[in-house]
Amino acid sequence: MPGQRSIIEAEKLVEAKLGGVPIGRDQMAVVANIHRVAAAVRQHLENSVLRGSDLTWTAFVVLWVIWIWGESETRYVAEEVGISKGTLTGVARTLESRGLVRRAGHPEDGRLVLLGLTTEGEALMHRLFPQFNAEEVFVTQRLDAEECRRTAEMLRRIVVQVETHGEERRAALLDGAEPAPRRSGRRPKS
Repeated sequence: MPGQRSIIEAEKLVEAKLGGVPIGRDQMAVVANIHRVAAAVRQHLENSVLRGSDLTWTAFVVLWVIWIWGESETRYVAEEVGISKGTLTGVARTLESRGLVRRAGHPEDGRLVLLGLTTEGEALMHRLFPQFNAEEVFVTQRLDAEECRRTAEMLRRIVVQVETHGEERRAALLDGAEPAPRRSGRRPKS
Protein backbone atom coordinates (compact mmCIF):
# COMPACT_ATOMS: atom_id res chain seq x y z
CA MET A 1 0.00 0.00 0.00
CA PRO A 2 1.55 3.31 -1.04
CA GLY A 3 2.63 5.60 1.77
CA GLN A 4 2.50 2.86 4.41
CA ARG A 5 5.26 0.82 5.98
CA SER A 6 5.33 -2.84 5.09
CA ILE A 7 4.63 -5.35 7.80
CA ILE A 8 8.32 -6.29 7.83
CA GLU A 9 9.37 -2.65 8.34
CA ALA A 10 6.80 -2.23 11.13
CA GLU A 11 8.02 -5.38 12.89
CA LYS A 12 11.63 -4.14 12.74
CA LEU A 13 10.64 -0.75 14.19
CA VAL A 14 8.70 -2.40 17.03
CA GLU A 15 11.65 -4.65 17.87
CA ALA A 16 14.02 -1.67 17.84
CA LYS A 17 11.71 0.32 20.14
CA LEU A 18 10.72 -2.52 22.51
CA GLY A 19 13.79 -4.79 22.29
CA GLY A 20 14.47 -4.85 26.03
CA VAL A 21 10.93 -4.41 27.34
CA PRO A 22 9.49 -7.59 28.93
CA ILE A 23 6.23 -8.05 27.03
CA GLY A 24 4.28 -10.86 25.37
CA ARG A 25 5.80 -10.39 21.91
CA ASP A 26 3.99 -13.28 20.23
CA GLN A 27 0.66 -12.10 21.61
CA MET A 28 1.43 -8.53 20.55
CA ALA A 29 2.22 -9.80 17.04
CA VAL A 30 -1.11 -11.66 16.88
CA VAL A 31 -3.16 -8.61 17.89
CA ALA A 32 -1.13 -6.25 15.66
CA ASN A 33 -1.55 -8.57 12.69
CA ILE A 34 -5.29 -8.96 13.32
CA HIS A 35 -5.52 -5.18 13.08
CA ARG A 36 -3.26 -4.96 10.01
CA VAL A 37 -5.07 -7.72 8.13
CA ALA A 38 -8.49 -6.26 8.96
CA ALA A 39 -7.42 -2.82 7.72
CA ALA A 40 -5.76 -4.21 4.58
CA VAL A 41 -8.72 -6.43 3.65
CA ARG A 42 -11.24 -3.67 4.37
CA GLN A 43 -9.33 -1.20 2.21
CA HIS A 44 -8.94 -3.73 -0.61
CA LEU A 45 -12.66 -4.58 -0.60
CA GLU A 46 -13.74 -0.94 -0.42
CA ASN A 47 -11.43 -0.03 -3.31
CA SER A 48 -12.47 -2.97 -5.47
CA VAL A 49 -15.83 -4.67 -5.27
CA LEU A 50 -17.65 -2.22 -2.96
CA ARG A 51 -16.61 0.87 -4.89
CA GLY A 52 -18.64 -0.21 -7.93
CA SER A 53 -21.77 -0.25 -5.76
CA ASP A 54 -20.83 2.98 -3.98
CA LEU A 55 -20.73 1.26 -0.59
CA THR A 56 -18.43 1.71 2.36
CA TRP A 57 -17.32 -1.28 4.39
CA THR A 58 -19.72 -0.30 7.18
CA ALA A 59 -22.67 0.06 4.81
CA PHE A 60 -21.92 -3.35 3.30
CA VAL A 61 -21.70 -5.00 6.74
CA VAL A 62 -25.03 -3.41 7.74
CA LEU A 63 -26.60 -4.80 4.56
CA TRP A 64 -24.98 -8.20 5.20
CA VAL A 65 -26.30 -8.42 8.78
CA ILE A 66 -29.84 -7.52 7.73
CA TRP A 67 -29.63 -9.87 4.73
CA ILE A 68 -28.56 -12.80 6.91
CA TRP A 69 -30.67 -12.10 10.02
CA GLY A 70 -33.71 -10.65 8.31
CA GLU A 71 -35.55 -7.65 9.75
CA SER A 72 -33.82 -6.71 13.02
CA GLU A 73 -33.87 -4.10 15.76
CA THR A 74 -31.33 -1.35 15.25
CA ARG A 75 -29.59 -2.08 18.56
CA TYR A 76 -28.81 -5.64 17.45
CA VAL A 77 -27.63 -4.54 14.02
CA ALA A 78 -25.34 -1.90 15.54
CA GLU A 79 -23.93 -4.42 18.01
CA GLU A 80 -23.26 -7.05 15.34
CA VAL A 81 -21.65 -4.52 12.97
CA GLY A 82 -19.55 -3.11 15.83
CA ILE A 83 -20.74 0.49 15.55
CA SER A 84 -22.70 2.85 17.77
CA LYS A 85 -26.44 3.26 17.32
CA GLY A 86 -25.76 6.87 16.28
CA THR A 87 -23.43 5.74 13.49
CA LEU A 88 -25.96 3.13 12.44
CA THR A 89 -28.64 5.82 12.20
CA GLY A 90 -26.57 7.74 9.65
CA VAL A 91 -25.67 4.64 7.65
CA ALA A 92 -29.28 3.41 7.69
CA ARG A 93 -30.55 6.80 6.49
CA THR A 94 -28.10 6.73 3.59
CA LEU A 95 -29.07 3.16 2.67
CA GLU A 96 -32.76 4.06 3.02
CA SER A 97 -32.35 7.09 0.72
CA ARG A 98 -30.78 4.75 -1.85
CA GLY A 99 -33.78 2.42 -1.62
CA LEU A 100 -31.79 -0.48 -0.13
CA VAL A 101 -33.10 -0.50 3.45
CA ARG A 102 -36.48 0.23 5.00
CA ARG A 103 -37.01 1.39 8.54
CA ALA A 104 -40.17 0.52 10.43
CA GLY A 105 -41.47 0.92 13.95
CA HIS A 106 -41.51 -2.15 16.14
CA PRO A 107 -45.06 -3.57 16.28
CA GLU A 108 -44.98 -4.02 20.08
CA ASP A 109 -42.73 -1.15 21.21
CA GLY A 110 -42.97 2.12 19.31
CA ARG A 111 -39.62 3.28 20.73
CA LEU A 112 -37.76 0.60 18.78
CA VAL A 113 -36.86 0.70 15.10
CA LEU A 114 -36.57 -2.31 12.80
CA LEU A 115 -34.34 -2.43 9.72
CA GLY A 116 -35.06 -4.65 6.74
CA LEU A 117 -33.84 -4.92 3.18
CA THR A 118 -36.00 -3.68 0.36
CA THR A 119 -36.39 -5.71 -2.82
CA GLU A 120 -33.59 -3.59 -4.29
CA GLY A 121 -31.40 -4.30 -1.25
CA GLU A 122 -32.00 -8.04 -1.59
CA ALA A 123 -31.16 -7.89 -5.30
CA LEU A 124 -27.97 -5.94 -4.60
CA MET A 125 -26.77 -8.48 -2.02
CA HIS A 126 -27.54 -11.41 -4.33
CA ARG A 127 -25.54 -9.71 -7.08
CA LEU A 128 -22.75 -8.27 -4.92
CA PHE A 129 -21.95 -11.07 -2.51
CA PRO A 130 -20.48 -13.49 -5.08
CA GLN A 131 -18.11 -10.68 -6.17
CA PHE A 132 -17.29 -9.93 -2.53
CA ASN A 133 -16.59 -13.60 -1.85
CA ALA A 134 -14.34 -13.80 -4.92
CA GLU A 135 -12.20 -11.11 -3.27
CA GLU A 136 -12.25 -13.06 0.01
CA VAL A 137 -10.82 -15.96 -1.98
CA PHE A 138 -8.22 -13.62 -3.52
CA VAL A 139 -6.99 -12.23 -0.19
CA THR A 140 -6.62 -15.74 1.28
CA GLN A 141 -5.13 -17.43 -1.78
CA ARG A 142 -1.72 -17.93 -0.13
CA LEU A 143 -3.43 -20.23 2.38
CA ASP A 144 -4.59 -23.73 1.50
CA ALA A 145 -8.05 -24.95 2.57
CA GLU A 146 -6.76 -26.47 5.83
CA GLU A 147 -4.85 -23.29 6.71
CA CYS A 148 -8.03 -21.26 6.08
CA ARG A 149 -9.99 -23.54 8.41
CA ARG A 150 -7.30 -23.41 11.12
CA THR A 151 -6.92 -19.63 10.86
CA ALA A 152 -10.69 -19.13 11.06
CA GLU A 153 -10.85 -21.42 14.11
CA MET A 154 -7.97 -19.67 15.88
CA LEU A 155 -9.53 -16.25 15.26
CA ARG A 156 -12.87 -17.60 16.45
CA ARG A 157 -11.21 -18.69 19.72
CA ILE A 158 -9.94 -15.13 20.24
CA VAL A 159 -13.46 -13.76 19.71
CA VAL A 160 -14.90 -16.30 22.17
CA GLN A 161 -12.24 -15.34 24.76
CA VAL A 162 -13.20 -11.67 24.55
CA GLU A 163 -16.95 -12.38 24.45
CA THR A 164 -16.75 -14.79 27.40
CA HIS A 165 -14.24 -13.07 29.67
CA GLY A 166 -13.81 -9.52 28.38
CA GLU A 167 -16.39 -7.91 30.65
CA GLU A 168 -14.93 -9.39 33.83
CA ARG A 169 -11.41 -8.44 32.68
CA ARG A 170 -12.49 -4.83 32.03
CA ALA A 171 -14.11 -4.68 35.49
CA ALA A 172 -10.93 -6.01 37.10
CA LEU A 173 -8.72 -3.56 35.20
CA LEU A 174 -10.99 -0.67 36.19
CA ASP A 175 -11.28 -1.90 39.78
CA GLY A 176 -15.05 -2.28 39.32
CA ALA A 177 -15.56 1.34 38.17
CA GLU A 178 -17.47 2.22 35.05
CA PRO A 179 -15.24 3.26 32.14
CA ALA A 180 -14.89 6.99 31.66
CA PRO A 181 -17.00 8.34 28.79
CA ARG A 182 -15.16 8.66 25.51
CA ARG A 183 -14.07 12.12 24.59
CA SER A 184 -15.20 13.60 21.32
CA GLY A 185 -11.61 14.07 20.21
CA ARG A 186 -11.83 17.82 20.56
CA ARG A 187 -9.20 19.59 22.57
CA PRO A 188 -10.44 21.52 25.58
CA LYS A 189 -10.40 25.28 25.18
CA SER A 190 -7.48 26.96 26.95
